[in-house]
Amino acid sequence: MPRFQHAAAVAAAILLAGLLAPAAHANPIERACLQSDRPGVTREICRCIGDAANMTLTGSDMREGARFFRDPGRAEQVQLSDTRRNDDFWRRWQRFGETAEALCS
Repeated sequence: MPRFQHAAAVAAAILLAGLLAPAAHANPIERACLQSDRPGVTREICRCIGDAANMTLTGSDMREGARFFRDPGRAEQVQLSDTRRNDDFWRRWQRFGETAEALCS
């Protein structure tokens, strides 16, 4: 492949990666937000909520919390559960909520 064609192909790949990166790198909370049917949901709000999740939650926490978007009753089950694991998670989830509210309101 001539040098120019190779450079053009690399530039196109970098540009395409930059355009796709936001969706490809959305965390589970941001993806769940984007897929929810709640009124007032926008890409910007979901991105902000995803940023708050990145600051306060582990990957495992994000996957657990994303389930709440599909099954809100799950949040109540976790909150009312009497295990140390769920208690610790719930404290982190509350901190996430406070952070998201402060950043995204």
